[in-house]
Amino acid sequence: MLPEFSVVIPTYQQPALLLKCLDALGRQRLPRDQFEVIIVDEGNSPETETAVQLFIKQVARNGGPLEVRYLAQPERRGPAAARNRGWRAARGRIIAFTDDDCLPEPDWLSAALTCFQRGAQVMSGQLRVHLPEHPSPLDRTATILKRAEFMSANCFCRKSTLQRVNGFEEAFDTAWREDSDLQFKFIQAGVPIGKCPEAVVVYHIRPCPWYGLLRDERNNCYDALLYKRHPSLFRERIPSYRRQILQYYVSVISIMASLTGLCLGEWGIAMIGLSIWTILSTDLIMRHLPQETLTWTTAKHAIITALATPFLSVYWRLYGAVKYKVLYL
Repeated sequence: MLPEFSVVIPTYQQPALLLKCLDALGRQRLPRDQFEVIIVDEGNSPETETAVQLFIKQVARNGGPLEVRYLAQPERRGPAAARNRGWRAARGRIIAFTDDDCLPEPDWLSAALTCFQRGAQVMSGQLRVHLPEHPSPLDRTATILKRAEFMSANCFCRKSTLQRVNGFEEAFDTAWREDSDLQFKFIQAGVPIGKCPEAVVVYHIRPCPWYGLLRDERNNCYDALLYKRHPSLFRERIPSYRRQILQYYVSVISIMASLTGLCLGEWGIAMIGLSIWTILSTDLIMRHLPQETLTWTTAKHAIITALATPFLSVYWRLYGAVKYKVLYL
């Protein structure tokens, strides 16, 4: 008998977290013969494969068999490609997506099944976000997750519907905007996307390193790709932060004008450019400084982040515009 669900989990070098996710799936109230689990390992890691085999043995001892399949990716191509491989190998009628650092609640699958029995094609569940004990003032993960309309960490799609839109776009080779692209493809295909708040997945945000915001500026080039593929929906549904981006461009242009004036001996231009950059940079620093206890370390990290962010943001936006041949500024 074919299972109702195939749970697809992409993973990369996080065997301990993956085991916690699998343990949560082993506690599902839906009968085990009604779902299978497919792990797609982007790291092709012996440690991850060993963790999966350990889980299979444990679940067989404690509550009967659960079909679990381990698929190793020959090379790392991102979670979009991993999810595509998983759902295309699936036996279930409904594909349930989650991530290796998420914990599905016991009623996750049974709640979703009720929606699909009523005729749903695509459903988005509820992501319950837990902040770390001492959240970083620079960590914007929680804000992004709260605003997201459709997340691959907790969504369900009929396999036939995924086939209709050809699944995830694999040009998104990192964990950014690949779920928005899939959402937009469903919208353009006229596929309704429902909400199932009873299907809960818990996500514990891990502490973010202080340079996390700087590293994440690279995501701007994937925003350019999403904009090229779905310009109208991008403008409608993705926050633009126009004022902030304008500030970044003016900051970069002003310091470049100052340096150019200095090289040419145009002291007036140099001073005007430096003054504008100083005012904008001071504003950014004040917005990055933590509101609670201020130490030299947190102040230093805030200053570095504030000064470097405009240059990285502008660089990656222009890089995406050139790479994907789209006017994305």
